[in-house]
Amino acid sequence: MPGNKRNDATSPPFCQIAALHCHARLPMHFMFSSLNHPLRDSLSKELHARPFLRIDGPASLSHLAIYSERDEEIHIRLLATLIAAMGLPPPPPQNNHYTAKKGDWQVKWEKHTEFSTFTFVQTAADDKFFSGVAMRDLPSSWLASLKECVLVAVHAELRCGVHAKQARERVDELLPGPVLVGTTVLAGGEVYCDWLVHEDHFSRFLVLDLGFREAQAGRLIQRLFEIETYRMMALLALPDARRHSQFLGKLDASLSVFMRRMEQPGNDHDDAYLLRELTRLAGQLEANAGLETRFSASAAYEKLVLARIAELREERIEGFPTIAEFMQRRLLPAMQTCGSVWTRHQQSATRVARAVDLLRTRVNLTQEEHTTALLEGMNRTARTQLRMQHAVEGLSVAAISYYVLNLSGAALRALHAAHLSLDPDILEGLLILPVVAAVVLFTGRIRRLGHDEPHRLERK
Repeated sequence: MPGNKRNDATSPPFCQIAALHCHARLPMHFMFSSLNHPLRDSLSKELHARPFLRIDGPASLSHLAIYSERDEEIHIRLLATLIAAMGLPPPPPQNNHYTAKKGDWQVKWEKHTEFSTFTFVQTAADDKFFSGVAMRDLPSSWLASLKECVLVAVHAELRCGVHAKQARERVDELLPGPVLVGTTVLAGGEVYCDWLVHEDHFSRFLVLDLGFREAQAGRLIQRLFEIETYRMMALLALPDARRHSQFLGKLDASLSVFMRRMEQPGNDHDDAYLLRELTRLAGQLEANAGLETRFSASAAYEKLVLARIAELREERIEGFPTIAEFMQRRLLPAMQTCGSVWTRHQQSATRVARAVDLLRTRVNLTQEEHTTALLEGMNRTARTQLRMQHAVEGLSVAAISYYVLNLSGAALRALHAAHLSLDPDILEGLLILPVVAAVVLFTGRIRRLGHDEPHRLERK
């Protein structure tokens, strides 16, 4: 019926209705694939970028941290070389972590901002400790390519149940260092270490599983490896701090000498020399300003170390210091040294900048005094010239009047010689005052025109 028909202007065309029905039949994930922000997937995967290793039963682990200031591509190159040599599956593109398993051996690789880590895991015999079995099958050529790039090398042994209790009896034998750290962690195990680099160039961790829940052993060992790695990365700033401290000592001594020379009266002629030397000191400080990046990174790594230690939930074992106590006593002073050196750098930079400003102010005041004296001399010269000009103008009036009167006298004498009845001497005397007055008015007008000319030019 006509009354039931929709208005043609408001009803959608048939092609639009068909398109809506087609979209309605599309899968939901297909529709949302075009709605996602380009960074959504990568940011979401960042939460799962570094999964923990799952370690069951007794295991030997080896951990390497690779750091190189000269070769930034070494991390990807080492991973690619190891995968090719061991016949492992290729890594996903543009990923910062990689895990692979081959029989009872597995490898985990992680890429961080400044370094990368390799962790190798091998099922171990219960009676063999710190033999490096997890790295036994690695190609010698690959190990040789690590030359001068290994910042951290750690062996860790995990023992469970009865074997863990037996290993506890051999702690002094397995970790013969002078300072032995022992602590109960996660309310289900114990960790022992001596924080020494042994003859095989590896540090050692002994982890005893006395009741861990599932996957706790892998998380614990990764935290221990991270503590050691971040500790070494934090300490990278310490050699720079020591060298920079010596540099700052020499700079402060030079700055004190220059400041004392500035205080001595009558040394204004040294200002240019002092300004050059202070500018040189400021340039040296700026040349070392790049250390701020290293010191800032060191402070960040220190916070990571403390955060990982807090995650261990340590409990004291009688007779042993905890990891937190050891780091508080050994790592904290080094970090405070780095912080104090950088604070001192900033204070020295402030002192040099203040000294430069003071000296520049002093130089500016001296220049202003010289300029004022020069202007006063110029004013005196101008006043003298003005007085001389007035004197010259008076002489000019007399000279012009004299010549005009002489010319007038000559004309009057000529008229008298023409038999005119006049006395040239009397007329010449009567003309003196009018001639002088006329010359004065004439020269005054010329002077006024000279003064008014610049003003007329400015108005134009």
